[in-house]
Amino acid sequence: MEYIIICLAAVIGSGLTLFSGFGLGTLLVPVFGLFFPIEMAILLTAIVHFLNNLFKLFLLGKSANLDVVLRFGIPAIIFAFLGAYVLSLLTDMQPLTDYQIGNHTFEIMPIKLIIGIVLLFFSLFEVVPSLTNLQFDKKYLPVGGILSGFFGGLSGNQGALRAAFLIRANLSKQSFIATGVVIACLVDISRLTVYSKQILNNQTQFDYTLLILATLSAFIGAYFGNKLLKKVTLTTIQNIVTFMLVLFAVLLIMGII
Repeated sequence: MEYIIICLAAVIGSGLTLFSGFGLGTLLVPVFGLFFPIEMAILLTAIVHFLNNLFKLFLLGKSANLDVVLRFGIPAIIFAFLGAYVLSLLTDMQPLTDYQIGNHTFEIMPIKLIIGIVLLFFSLFEVVPSLTNLQFDKKYLPVGGILSGFFGGLSGNQGALRAAFLIRANLSKQSFIATGVVIACLVDISRLTVYSKQILNNQTQFDYTLLILATLSAFIGAYFGNKLLKKVTLTTIQNIVTFMLVLFAVLLIMGII
């Protein structure tokens, strides 16, 4: 069952992120988190996310705007290292508290609390009108890189902030998407460099068949998303993603998952 759920999420998330600039990491972290510890879910999502971004880079990379990539991407790379390092520190911290519901004891873990709050924050970009249409002046691109890179390293959720900044960079639709893909690849490389120790230490716990299938599913989503670039509306899918994101964040903060 987890194969079906995760692969379906990868297809939908990959197609969604091609249009909106975000969605795959947002969707995959909660879905992987249903079957794996949250730190493992972030690692697995990072791997799938990076490989999928490489595939999208092959499809669309030639349309990227180099000036925007450098102004946004360099700060994003640096702060992605910092976010990933903070994640490694949170992983080793002890529970803040615990509580009981019936015969079950639930622990409030620092890493789950922080990631849950981050996910709730990013869900606001989907449901609050003033945030949904949030845009920033082009001169703030480096600031956007700092914020997007840090949260990308911490939780894998970087695309919503990146899209909010890039939308004011006077890019065509193809260039907007391609530039976001290049920046996402750079951030993925940064955080995977920091995650590499955890990946090596936990590689025996990886379900490689699931990882391969999830990656291939993301490729399929990106491929067909590219075919439907001029036709698809995203409102329904984004609402589903938002609902799942909020639900997962609340359950994560409460220590239920």
